[in-house]
Amino acid sequence: MKSVVVQVAAAAVDVTNFVTASESSKEAFRTATLLKTLSINSLITGERGVGKSSLAAYILPDAPVIDASDFNNLLSTLESTREIIITNFENSPNIKTVIESINLNGVRVIATAKSSFDYEKIDDLFSVKFNIPPLRERLEDVALLVDIFVKEASLLFVGGEEFNIKDFKHDLSENANSLRRQVMVNYLLQDIKDVELMHIIENYLSNKLGSNSDYRNFLYLYEVPLIKAGINKYKSQLQLADKLGLNRNTLRKKISDNKKYL
Repeated sequence: MKSVVVQVAAAAVDVTNFVTASESSKEAFRTATLLKTLSINSLITGERGVGKSSLAAYILPDAPVIDASDFNNLLSTLESTREIIITNFENSPNIKTVIESINLNGVRVIATAKSSFDYEKIDDLFSVKFNIPPLRERLEDVALLVDIFVKEASLLFVGGEEFNIKDFKHDLSENANSLRRQVMVNYLLQDIKDVELMHIIENYLSNKLGSNSDYRNFLYLYEVPLIKAGINKYKSQLQLADKLGLNRNTLRKKISDNKKYL
C-alpha cells in the first residue's frame, strides 16, 4: 500500500514529517488537505509526538507558530496576522480572552491540543476538530518513521544507512519523539568504540561524584549491562557465572543487588 511523507517547514514541525502508511494517518492527512482549501478554524488533538504540528504547518505553511502559554506574545500576534498556528491550546491561561481576540481580529486559526477539552466556546470557534491516534495504534507508520530517522542519523553521524534492528524494541512512549531518540541512540551505539563509550560514562559521572561511597553507588553502571548482556546471550545464570569467572552465589547476589535495573 502506498505511503506518503508530507514535507513541511522545519521551523514548524514536530520531530518528524507526517507519514501516512496507516489508515488513520491517511484520514488525518485527507482532512488536513481539505482544510488547506477552506478558510475555517480547526483543532487538531493527540498525544505529544503524533504529528499535530506537522499537519498544522502543512495546512498553514506560512503562519507564525505561538504556544498558547506565551499569552502576551499570542495576543500581540493575533493583532498583526491574518492566520496563526496556536500550539498547546489547552494551556492558555485565559482561553476566553484568546477566543475574543481571534474573533475580533478575524484571524484564521489552526490549533493543537494534547486532548479534547471542554470549554463553552470551543465548538463555536473550531468548525473542524480531529484527532491523530498515537503510534501504538498506527503501527504501519512506525517502520516508515524508523527509516526516516535512520537516514537522519546517517547524515548527523556521517555514517551509512545500515541499522541493526535485531533486539530493537520500539519506544513509543512519546510517539515519534521517543522513537527518534531511540533510533539515534541505537544508531550511535551500534558501532561505538571502547574509548568513546568510556568517554560517555566519564561525562555522565563527572557531575555526580562527591560522596564517600561513589564506587559502590555507581558500580551498577558496569554490572547491570554486563549481566543483562550475558543473560540475553547465554540464557543461563550457570553459564553466565562460568563465563564471568564468578561462583553462582556471587552472581545471584549481584542480580539481587541490581534487581530494580534488571
